[in-house]
Amino acid sequence: FGYKDFIPLFKAEEFDADQWAKLFKASGAKYVVPVAEHHDGFAMYDSELNEWNSVKMGPKKDIVGLLKQAVEKEGLVFGLSTHRAENAWFYNGGINFPSDVQDTTIALYGRRLNSNGSGAAYNESFAQEWLARTYELINTYKPKLIWFDWTVNNPILMPYFNKFMAYYYNSALDWKEHVVVNTKQGYPPNVQVWDMERGKSDKMMKFPWQTDTSMGKKSWGYINGEENKTPEQIIHDLVDIVSKNGNLLLNIGPRADGSITEEQIDILLSIGKWLEVNGEAIYGTRCWKKFGEGVQWGTAGSFSDNTATAYTVQDIRFTTKGNDFYAIVLNWDDAGVLIKSLDKNAIADAKILNVQMLGSNETIAWTQTDEGLKVSFPTTKPCSSAYTFKITFDKKVGEQLESEASDKPMKHAG
Repeated sequence: FGYKDFIPLFKAEEFDADQWAKLFKASGAKYVVPVAEHHDGFAMYDSELNEWNSVKMGPKKDIVGLLKQAVEKEGLVFGLSTHRAENAWFYNGGINFPSDVQDTTIALYGRRLNSNGSGAAYNESFAQEWLARTYELINTYKPKLIWFDWTVNNPILMPYFNKFMAYYYNSALDWKEHVVVNTKQGYPPNVQVWDMERGKSDKMMKFPWQTDTSMGKKSWGYINGEENKTPEQIIHDLVDIVSKNGNLLLNIGPRADGSITEEQIDILLSIGKWLEVNGEAIYGTRCWKKFGEGVQWGTAGSFSDNTATAYTVQDIRFTTKGNDFYAIVLNWDDAGVLIKSLDKNAIADAKILNVQMLGSNETIAWTQTDEGLKVSFPTTKPCSSAYTFKITFDKKVGEQLESEASDKPMKHAG
């Protein structure tokens, strides 16, 4: 019994792409990125180049194609991820003990090193195959985002990745669409959107970036006994990321039968309820000259976000949209809060016209002094965590300001 023998057990009989898409929309997601192929080499789409795929075996369904159709029907942006490059070495551990990985006629297991562990994982033949399969995904599914894992800057693969980038961007011109490439390394941040796995940037970035992380603390896929992050932890991370010019790509781990656990459904819906109230401070916003203020700055760097940060009422993150300034306070205090960054000299020649809390109809008392903007909280909380003050000025507040933003991404661990 080898890895390949799990495939007949993988039936996805409960998979319903329409239900998934409706859930993702209810969670507040704006784009959806299923895994087209992971390290194991099993394609979750209808491939003419890879016989090991979900249409010919296992579920007997084009999982990627069904999700594309359902996601776009809900008005969400469809992307995909491919880890095909990692297949070159993924199964090599199986050469060190008796296993069917040693059977080189099984194409699923990809290229294998020699029995003594020698040999190169990558060569021109593999790179050409990788490029052909990536072209197939582009041509068949027209994704508006493609996410890649680690290996794009391998010296053998890099020239082929350059060809992919040119082909994808030129295809987008033909489609008259905007597209995004996510990588962790290999390219400057003005060529693609830099991605950090299971962690956040410690600073605001000049270029858009993204955190990819999982709801589960232990795994990307379904496992028994998974410990999920709380809605509050995910919301706090989302707010911190957006204030630094980033996006959050959040993973869930469905079961092999295609169903999503009730706990993960509840967490997604809780995030969606928060965004129903506070989405105005998230969607379509831009950074201010600084991302926030406070005493707790949270975790930073890759593979660091499992531990929740105990934020205080002094911990605030900022976003802007036109004349509106959003101060998202990460805790609650009936006594109110002083936003030190909004003292009388914070925005030259700009006057505050109104202060309100999103989701509340109560009048917010406020006073602006040399120490900052003192605001009161309403008597009733409008949401479960992270409370947004919308501060309206008489002019735009997020443009032409000297910014602390950096154009140098953090080095990704791993």
